[in-house]
Amino acid sequence: MSTNETQSRWRAGKRVAIIGGGPGGISAALAFIKCGFDVRIYEKQSACKPIGGAVLLNTPVLLILKHYGFDMSLADGGVTNVDFQNQYGMARTRQPFHPLVEERTGIKGWNYGVLRSSVIKNLLTLIPDGIIQVNYELDHFVEDDKGVDLVFTNGERHRTDILVGADGIRSKVSYQLFGDPQLFHTGLRLWLAYCDYFEGIPANWGYVSHSKFHQASFFPMLHEGKPGFEWWVMERSSPTAPVPEDPKTHVTGILEQFAFPMQEFPDRTDFRTQCFRWEIYNRPRLPTWHKGRVMCIGDAVHPVSPYAGYGMGMAIEDGYYLAKWLDGIDLGDGKAISMCYEKFEEQRLEYVYHNVEFAQTLTKVFHMVPEPLATVRDWVFDKTPLLGYFLNKGYLEKARIETGQMPELYPKKNVV
Repeated sequence: MSTNETQSRWRAGKRVAIIGGGPGGISAALAFIKCGFDVRIYEKQSACKPIGGAVLLNTPVLLILKHYGFDMSLADGGVTNVDFQNQYGMARTRQPFHPLVEERTGIKGWNYGVLRSSVIKNLLTLIPDGIIQVNYELDHFVEDDKGVDLVFTNGERHRTDILVGADGIRSKVSYQLFGDPQLFHTGLRLWLAYCDYFEGIPANWGYVSHSKFHQASFFPMLHEGKPGFEWWVMERSSPTAPVPEDPKTHVTGILEQFAFPMQEFPDRTDFRTQCFRWEIYNRPRLPTWHKGRVMCIGDAVHPVSPYAGYGMGMAIEDGYYLAKWLDGIDLGDGKAISMCYEKFEEQRLEYVYHNVEFAQTLTKVFHMVPEPLATVRDWVFDKTPLLGYFLNKGYLEKARIETGQMPELYPKKNVV
């Protein structure tokens, strides 16, 4: 029987319905398919389309993508040495790599830059025909002891054993489970952009730089095999802050205070198609992501500032680990599902919310400190190793621990 024929079946005890065809939903689908489940993705748009420009993929995410069959050449050469600098180009600290992680995983470095569209496009080629159902917008669901009925706005009802809500920050699944998400503005606006490669920047090098109230950063990346740069600017904002009429002029003005090469990027970028504006929202921490047979992942339960949070990567991880915990389970068994959901949350909640809250802390440290304290902060980061210690303890150490939790994805020759 062909893969397509196998996956077109919808067997009781094997049925996994996923609402939302973003990174988390696609990751969950690929992971559940590999575990032998019958999967359907319901996407309300006419196609699964990525939102935004470039993204950084770290080692745990790359291991998962490689497991799915992702074309790793799309990230080949994108490994990045990351310096944290002040606005004048003076290095404050360099993001360290971990030799043992590199040895075990076979992946050099830690961050790889690639366009979101390249990631999603390649992952979609790995999903068998018939899995993705487009133009299906969920109205509500009805759960009983044996399964979940999905009710769509077109009037159709579909029956599933479990439901995975991967439908983003304004998730209908999450709303029905937990009520009003109480979204709040984080105080940040992000301008995320990309452009083609240009000379004058050392290979495999990028930096994260700060002035008193702005961040301006860039990384090398690949787009369909072509070298280029992801770059971005973060600034203070609010729900009522006016949106600049001329984004290019606005961003260029901010970048005038930063060292080379930040001032070069606006003129090399088409702001109509290569620059995206985000007002960054979040929600309060949830004690659980599931009720009964329904589980939410990604931004549906833990939206995160792009400040060290790597939201897309965490959604991809969520999908992989959820399927891993349910592997081999009869989805007709509600008690077994609950036990697996709880194990999944034991592994994920603390790690994910650590990253979410660390990102919020960085937002306050770099953007919300008033003068003259901002001057004192900058002096401390310029003259002491405090920033390096802060970043290592706050982010990298946790991520390295997570990498150690997926030895099944290491190349066999590298397993220690």
